[in-house]
Amino acid sequence: MKIFASNVIREIDNATCEAQNINSIDLMERAAGAVSCEIISRFLPSQRIVVVAGPGNNGGDALAVARMLIEQGYKKVEVFLLNVVGKLSHDCDEERKKLITMDGIDFTEVKRDFSPPYLGENDVVVDGLFGSGLRQPLQGGFVVLARLINDSGAYVISIDVPSGLFGEWNENVSHRDMIHANLTLTFHTPRLSFMFEENAEVIGEWKLLDIDLDETKMREMKSDFMLVEAASVRPLLRPRQIFSGKRDYGSVLLMAGSIGMMGAAVMSARACLKSGAGLVTVHSAKVGMQVLQTSVPEAMFEPDRNDNYISDMTVHHGHKVIGIGPGIGTNERTIDALETLLKNIKSPLVLDADALNCIAKRPTLLELLPAQTVITPHVGEFDRLFGEHPNSEERLKKAIDMAKYYNIIIVLKGHYTATVRPTGRVYFNSTGNPGMATAGAGDVLTGVIAAFIAQGYRPEHAATIGVYVHGLAGDMAADQFGEYGMVASDIAAYCGRAIRAIINREKL
Repeated sequence: MKIFASNVIREIDNATCEAQNINSIDLMERAAGAVSCEIISRFLPSQRIVVVAGPGNNGGDALAVARMLIEQGYKKVEVFLLNVVGKLSHDCDEERKKLITMDGIDFTEVKRDFSPPYLGENDVVVDGLFGSGLRQPLQGGFVVLARLINDSGAYVISIDVPSGLFGEWNENVSHRDMIHANLTLTFHTPRLSFMFEENAEVIGEWKLLDIDLDETKMREMKSDFMLVEAASVRPLLRPRQIFSGKRDYGSVLLMAGSIGMMGAAVMSARACLKSGAGLVTVHSAKVGMQVLQTSVPEAMFEPDRNDNYISDMTVHHGHKVIGIGPGIGTNERTIDALETLLKNIKSPLVLDADALNCIAKRPTLLELLPAQTVITPHVGEFDRLFGEHPNSEERLKKAIDMAKYYNIIIVLKGHYTATVRPTGRVYFNSTGNPGMATAGAGDVLTGVIAAFIAQGYRPEHAATIGVYVHGLAGDMAADQFGEYGMVASDIAAYCGRAIRAIINREKL
């Protein structure tokens, strides 16, 4: 699913009106109808609902919602239209005319002084002040109103985006001066700003509403940002041939584990096998042989010369891909071994965890990364590699720059894990849950991505598929064990079932 910029959405709206031979206010009515249905599904007609509308089309949406709720028997709807500059958009004015003809409507048009209504925690506020077309932060009385709503404890439903939040980037904009929604109802595609952690407190839960926008125009319009869903992944997955053997599905070499951290190697190897790799070899400290061969008997073990950590990363056999990092530590001899490997290998790698921490200790190693290498940092690892960043917005911008500069794929882990390609395109993941914030989950992801590269998928596709499968396996594990009770090995165990569910179009 493409994530469109606000100006592109306006183009799509216009194209929809032209293609379907409707007026913009007809599309507004359609959007308001979808919002009204959602409100009706959540609240009884006895609920007090306060609608605050601005002077633009977002305000028109809100006025139409108020009218539709009243028509459906909601008796406690109060409407405030803030028209402080004395100029409404055409469609907002049309919706105002429809509303004020209704009998007994509790309607206030604010043109100068404003006595805000009392709001309490049992009330619902419908926020239609400003949508994603806003071009500057809220000011003056709008800020006062936003803070009043936020402090009231009322349940807030924002139309399109919470007022004060821009659809894309929100650099240097104070969250305190935005309306904080409990529920944001937007249309057809999410906004880019929904993907950033710092905006979560403003957006609350968000839900997409289908208003039958023109599919042809949406296919035509380009975007550098995508939300990955099952429909995005399914066409990439290839069926297995009935006449095939293990070598048809690739050989993975995992350089993982050290004394006290062999669990990372175990989880990565198990996930790799569960995701379809034909052969998996783990190179690790000698101390790990019994642990690995007992825990993952399907994997081969290649002992390092050192008892306790990896000191040699020489590749002795042909492998389709090498995954490096889970649990290897940051011993100087391990860093030396990594540097030697990077100087001699040309094929893409998958680097995670301590491999990235080793590079952070010796930053010149970044220049040695083979083209199309996949790195999978969490926030802390990313900042150790590329410098501190004040928020996830700035971190993503840096990831885009670094992926281009080094010609690598960066999997920036988070709630909406972002797979950043060297082309500048970003793929946000839609699967996963808070239960995956558990030790070893990243080690599992390393194994999953490596498995898909081994099976012949291009690294950028393997990363996108791997992240989605990993998140879906986590969702399945959470269904079974709960978000509190699941552990990383549960995620690994569900990888195969997750792949099957995608291919078979099982309900996800």
